[in-house]
Amino acid sequence: MRRVLELGSMVVAPAPAWAHAGHVHWWDIAATWTFDPLVILPLAISGLLYVLGAARLWRRAGPGRGVRPWQAFSFALGWLLLAGALVSPLHWLGERLFTAHMIEHEILMTLAAPLIVLARPGGPALWALPSGWRRALGGLGRWRPLAGLWRVLVRPSVATCLHAVALWAWHGPGLYQAALADLRLHWLQHVSFLATALLFWHALIFGPARRRGYGAAVLYLLATALHSSLLGILLALAPHQVFPLQTANAPAWGLAPLEDQQLAGLIMGVPVGLVYALAALALAGAWMSQAGAPEAKSPSLRSLAAGPLTPPDRALPTWDPTSCRDQSPPPAP
Repeated sequence: MRRVLELGSMVVAPAPAWAHAGHVHWWDIAATWTFDPLVILPLAISGLLYVLGAARLWRRAGPGRGVRPWQAFSFALGWLLLAGALVSPLHWLGERLFTAHMIEHEILMTLAAPLIVLARPGGPALWALPSGWRRALGGLGRWRPLAGLWRVLVRPSVATCLHAVALWAWHGPGLYQAALADLRLHWLQHVSFLATALLFWHALIFGPARRRGYGAAVLYLLATALHSSLLGILLALAPHQVFPLQTANAPAWGLAPLEDQQLAGLIMGVPVGLVYALAALALAGAWMSQAGAPEAKSPSLRSLAAGPLTPPDRALPTWDPTSCRDQSPPPAP
């Protein structure tokens, strides 16, 4: 804990405190902020699509309809966390400290991903597109091979296994160090972490696990907490450096290489496991609250595009992938 606090004090220290150790200032945008187009463009496009789509829905159906305010807040917070992990100096620091790199990865998988999933951004993103493009995507939604593949991917067991494979494979010494040496491979690592995390959280919150009353989701969350904590413990207790390239710069930050690895392992093992455990408790509470209630249908690709359910007398504008046409009510008075 003392080492973590010391590291935190170095991160927020003013420029003079950094100069004697040969560091640039944390807020030196040119040196410490990331402007890789492969990172900036997807972030900008995703944020723009959500904002434009939500604005169009609210303009047609009324403020707060189609996209609820809490969903907009959830997406904004998840998007900001994503940008903070990949663009802010945290990413720059993660290239020099294993501890910071681990924090970056866990923000992607355990904070940003579930917040974005809760926002259900598919509907707003589709409504940001021209109607012709929505019809084309509707045709894809009706294509049986794609629909069948989606049904397989959102099974909780499949999504959990894919996320676990991504986590453990990229933490193999050979692949992890290769990603450190190759920027494109590093980008692919982040994409796989985020994509499988989005799929994992979607499968548990909105997939078949919801239809079964979230009981399976609780089990898969606990399983993920266990295996990710096990990986963190293995890193924390390893008697030697597992990723020498990652921990080589730790002495410049007041940490021995092995201490840097141990801190990174503790972050994966303790706070991350706590996030999964809290999510499991939340879903267990939802599961118990559903006892005796009618069984809820699992959202499909159509419901993801349509957004939250609303009373029949004030239907929202929706996108129906099976009919490939817009269904829009008159604008709200």
